[in-house]
Amino acid sequence: MSSDYLARWGLKPEGEVIVTRSSRLLPVRQNGIPAMLKIALAAEEKSGGALMSWWNGDGAARVLAEDGDAVLLERAEGQGSLVELSRNGGDLEASRIICGVVARLHDGRSRPAPPVLTPLSRWFQPLEAAATMHGGILVQAAATAVELLATPSQVVALHGDIHHGNILDFGPRGWLAIDPKGLRGERGFDYANLFCNPNQETAAAPGRLAQQASVIAEVAGIDRKRLLQWVLAYAGLSAAWCLEDGETPELRFTVAKAAAAELAKS
Repeated sequence: MSSDYLARWGLKPEGEVIVTRSSRLLPVRQNGIPAMLKIALAAEEKSGGALMSWWNGDGAARVLAEDGDAVLLERAEGQGSLVELSRNGGDLEASRIICGVVARLHDGRSRPAPPVLTPLSRWFQPLEAAATMHGGILVQAAATAVELLATPSQVVALHGDIHHGNILDFGPRGWLAIDPKGLRGERGFDYANLFCNPNQETAAAPGRLAQQASVIAEVAGIDRKRLLQWVLAYAGLSAAWCLEDGETPELRFTVAKAAAAELAKS
């Protein structure tokens, strides 16, 4: 399938095909310009492609061409890494940079958002089942999610998977987002995954969650308690996904419990 797009869009491969659960990716060049050919294999990736096109390069990588399940995106070649920045003493600085990118993504557009975006109410469905089956902190996370979803505020088009590895250095264009899931819901959701990243050592460090909550709430202009509720709900959802996939949810449980403990103080 990739060969069709290589010929149609005048692309030259520049690396090996990368296959994930939801897409096939191939680094290429088009007229000497670095790009990434992405072919969606899952519905969430198709929604994400529509959202990337809608953002039109404002806060996210530009869509250079699109056709059906395939999109051609500009490719980051900058040397900066928010993962490395966070690991090397710049954790709060990395969060501030990410918050700036997310604010651009959430900013209003003149055109209506794509109709294919998945509502958060549907996205959170696995959490309820996991709470019933496994109990523990998942019960509190699920109850918190129900409360949040019943009282939405500042509903926007959501990236859906904001973390340090999905905000890349695009050189002169600055830090930009890639790989959205294409969701719709309260904007606070898009900040929650930061608390589970960039790695277990950083995310589970004592005091990290409370400090990050204060900084992100201030920079993003979100009520700190509401943000902590989203962190608890999201960490529970992420744990549910881990359990479904047979992976360890230890970090997600740690973050969820830390968020619940912080909420208990408020």
